Amino acid sequence: MTPWPDATGVITLPGGSTVRGRSLRHAAGCPAEFTLMLAPAPVPPWTHRRLRWPDFWVPLDHRDALDALAEVLERSRRGERVEVGCAGGIGRTGTALAALAILDVPADSPARFPAGHGGDGAPRAAGTVGRAVAWVRTVHHPRAVETPWQRWWLRRVAADVANGGPPRV
Repeated sequence: MTPWPDATGVITLPGGSTVRGRSLRHAAGCPAEFTLMLAPAPVPPWTHRRLRWPDFWVPLDHRDALDALAEVLERSRRGERVEVGCAGGIGRTGTALAALAILDVPADSPARFPAGHGGDGAPRAAGTVGRAVAWVRTVHHPRAVETPWQRWWLRRVAADVANGGPPRV
């Protein structure tokens, strides 16, 4: 495990691994080992991956986004210093961090879905998303997940998880 020498922007996911969320407009306080770039920005000198995700919107390729988030989660669980960032470090970054929390909670965990919900996963997904959004607004930024579209996309991620769809790490 490679600890962060500067914990600015570093959050601990529900499963215990850490990820830094930040604005790509500003230089990183300390280097990451992997960056998921959610906005156009100069490339860092370390390993990175770009995801096509317009500002105030959702990823243009759902499967690519899930694959990229699975890579972030896998690297974080291995102890690498990983980060996600967009231009402002709030909306897309917060949405990605909330999605990581949804992906990180074990599928059989009672914390994932409220009791008594069944069916196609939509009622479950809404409860999971509400908890994930509240969590990311507490640990990252109060305005994280800025638009209804971003919340809609998180419901899609949660429904995928409930139905066994996204990549598993």
